[in-house]
Amino acid sequence: MRLFLTGATGFVGAHVAQMAALQGAELRLLTRSSSNTKNLPIGAEIVVGDLREPEKFASALAGCDALIHVAADYRLWVPDPAEMYKANVEGTRELLRLAREAGVRRVVYTSSVATMGFKKDGTIVDEETPVSEADMIGHYKRSKWMAEQVAMEAARAGQQVIILNPTTPIGSLDTKPTPTGRIVVDFLNGNFPAYVDTGLNLVDVDEIARMHLVALERGTPGERYILGGENLTLKQILDRLAAITGLPSPTMKVPHAVAMAFALFDEAITGKLRGKEPRATVEAVRMGRKMMFASSAKAERELGLRVMSVENALRSACAWFVANGYAPAPPKTV
Repeated sequence: MRLFLTGATGFVGAHVAQMAALQGAELRLLTRSSSNTKNLPIGAEIVVGDLREPEKFASALAGCDALIHVAADYRLWVPDPAEMYKANVEGTRELLRLAREAGVRRVVYTSSVATMGFKKDGTIVDEETPVSEADMIGHYKRSKWMAEQVAMEAARAGQQVIILNPTTPIGSLDTKPTPTGRIVVDFLNGNFPAYVDTGLNLVDVDEIARMHLVALERGTPGERYILGGENLTLKQILDRLAAITGLPSPTMKVPHAVAMAFALFDEAITGKLRGKEPRATVEAVRMGRKMMFASSAKAERELGLRVMSVENALRSACAWFVANGYAPAPPKTV
């Protein structure tokens, strides 16, 4: 199989690329000119391009059997939101069009669990939970929602597009790191003095990667599949990290109003005045008011998703961040 993969230098995409290479796929990997390519599989064909200008790499889709579109602008704060929509929404629209024109047989589009209809009371949601664009908080969630609609429209028009909705992946190779990876890094560095009352569904990134390749073969076009693991509060996640590392878990809970005040201050000073990404964002705090608990029962039934403890994934993330200089070694060996 000749596979065109976007986002291979990102967290999830790197794991998809490595697993596909192990399964014998012939890989064409889209990377930006500024991307760090050290985690890419040896022997893969590198295609330099940008989702904001997909027509410039259109010829690389020729002869490909499948497309896995993982790449996205994944930031909870951006100085120019228009660039996020251009990459996530219009980039997806054009890439799907180019894939159709090139005769690519199957497409897996990586959406996000962020497009689901989460509630403040911790209700466990699934693919059928009612939701609308009005429920999307911030530019990232809204752009992913809009891109998902583009993918579903393409499927309704006859293109074989399968939509995957990973929850919150955790594991190695989180180079940037992602917002969830930052939780681990901050914890390892002793920069987590308090927590807010929120919840996430954590999933091993290796299982997310495996599901991408399974979905190419078994997924139903036009269907969405939540790919998740354990539903945990932030406090439970921090307690797990404490047990793994021997570092103390914070005991002070901060009200959302205090977290919001800090985020407003940080965005004003760090974001607007210094032009850098804030440590705390208004969008993240607003998202944190909802417990992002989800069910992966559909993916379990139809794709064979293995829902498992994230203990090993958290341990792998800690070990990788320490080994790569993001944090000092903790009291316990990870």
